[in-house]
Amino acid sequence: MSEVTAPEIETVQAPSPEVSQLAAEKRTLLSRLLARMAHEVRNPLSSLDIHVQLLQEDLAQFAPPLREKAAARLEIIRGELHRLDTIVEGFLRLAGPSSLEFRPVEIAAVCERVCRLLRPEAEARQIELATRLEGPLPPLLADADQLTQALLNLVLNALQAVERQGRIELCARGDSGDALALEVRDTGPGVPVGDRAAIFDPFFTTKADGTGLGLWIAQQIVAAHGGEIHVTNAPAGGAVFTIHLPLPRDRTPHG
Repeated sequence: MSEVTAPEIETVQAPSPEVSQLAAEKRTLLSRLLARMAHEVRNPLSSLDIHVQLLQEDLAQFAPPLREKAAARLEIIRGELHRLDTIVEGFLRLAGPSSLEFRPVEIAAVCERVCRLLRPEAEARQIELATRLEGPLPPLLADADQLTQALLNLVLNALQAVERQGRIELCARGDSGDALALEVRDTGPGVPVGDRAAIFDPFFTTKADGTGLGLWIAQQIVAAHGGEIHVTNAPAGGAVFTIHLPLPRDRTPHG
């Protein structure tokens, strides 16, 4: 198998300390607002769930045809309520980074898991989904589930950008000796320069059916790990999302 050569990435100036501080303050404020919103939404959700249960009990008094029809619709409502509650629970977890469980993580296994989960969707769209691991990867302390979620969101975003008949590559490599770099590269249209400053903002989306939360959630997870995430375009076309995660200072390199 021939070696894959990474396309050159255009240079992006590192943010100043003032900009980084403002971004950190913005993330903190958004996390607090998110936690408050989640608590406020959960109360009416609980009330609605109770009333749906009461309605299901009242259905016993209805004629069979009407009872079956109403019961089916109430089950749909209950299912959607539970789905919303799951979303709220996820928001609460993201609002509290201290809940992360840091353990030694094999980043190669995380990358393979992400590709395994999304490969059926990629194949349905005739998109090649591949991993590229450069050299022995140093050990990483991370929350494997949360890191998997961040990469899933990035690859899902790439699938939506490519749409059909393209390629997505998930790359991992050591970076400058004190960090690990993860990249998600795609052959889509790339990210317009004017959108790069806002692409990680909550609810920002260019898709008609998008929520604008996937990339923001990925950024929150990366920030909770003490890392950074950036986006640029490769000269040949397509977006390149790069995550830099700090490595533990005292470590034994993998052979």
